[in-house]
Amino acid sequence: MSDPRVESYAKLLVERCVDVQPGWQVLVRSSPGGRPLVEEVVRQIARRGAYALPRYAFSPFSPWVTEASDELLGTLAEIDAFEMDQSDCLVVIEAPENTRDGSDIPAQRLGLRRQAMRPHAEPFFDGTKSWVGCQFATAALAQDAGMGVTAFADFLYGAVLVDWDTLGERMRGIASRFDAGEQIRVTGEDTDLTFSVAGRSGCVDAVGANMPGGEVFYSPVEESTEGVITFSEYPACYAGRTVENVMLRYEGGRIVEATASSDEDFLLATLDTDEGARMLGEFGIGCNPGIQRHTKNTLFDEKIEGTVHFAIGNGFPFIGGTNISAVHWDMVKDLRRGGTIEVDGEVLQRDGAWLI
Repeated sequence: MSDPRVESYAKLLVERCVDVQPGWQVLVRSSPGGRPLVEEVVRQIARRGAYALPRYAFSPFSPWVTEASDELLGTLAEIDAFEMDQSDCLVVIEAPENTRDGSDIPAQRLGLRRQAMRPHAEPFFDGTKSWVGCQFATAALAQDAGMGVTAFADFLYGAVLVDWDTLGERMRGIASRFDAGEQIRVTGEDTDLTFSVAGRSGCVDAVGANMPGGEVFYSPVEESTEGVITFSEYPACYAGRTVENVMLRYEGGRIVEATASSDEDFLLATLDTDEGARMLGEFGIGCNPGIQRHTKNTLFDEKIEGTVHFAIGNGFPFIGGTNISAVHWDMVKDLRRGGTIEVDGEVLQRDGAWLI
């Protein structure tokens, strides 16, 4: 029997996250493992009077990416560019067979591919076009999380099928307090980082571009970040890599020193992808009560209640961010044991619990 939660999930994506409109051309990208959700999403798109354009790939890191010349990697095929440019909406359903796929590809080559995609993906980044990224339970994701597939599916649906109206109202209250402030300070283990959000408004992610939602996030003032942050609680996961104990030191808004206890070469190469990769593109606050544990899955981990996350690289223009980069790497910091968030000198959160 099919899981009835798949239909509820698909309706959430199509009706609320991207609000598909009649006549839209909607790209639906996934891999074969995501077929049950893809088929239900396609069905829901049809019921909204729009065109569904499913696109399956075994991996985003195909042998072509490994073998192609730098010149080819640095440009997008005309047919791929046309598809991105002409589509009205994008739904990305990650359902990997292997979460380490692509980990053997040099960061420089991955950077070239991202730079080629960037101009055509910009309308989705800046909010001109609707998009949503999500996941479907596979054995690979379950294994990373230390769960069986059934348990991971229960975890996934517990994170996405929540009361978004109630959670959204609570997060808007949090955002209003940060919007009224200017200087933010985050402290924790080997961490003391300050930055400004003056003139910037936060985005409340209840149902939007990421599913699960459950965060309030900002693009800080680009030159304002100062201090050090150490991601000692959890690894920083990106492009199939797992980088342990990342330490970043900021001066004048830029990372001037970076270390890691594993895969440090990959970290440094990613920071050198382009001029904007060493800037802070995002500060986010995890608020999803359905996510209480780390799963080596950033889409979920950045929403853990009582954590914050920082993304190096690209900012969000729709909330005032001006930094441009092909990189957007979210790293999660747990504040539930000895961390604080201050706004203009007032502690608003201590040990992951709100004081407001």
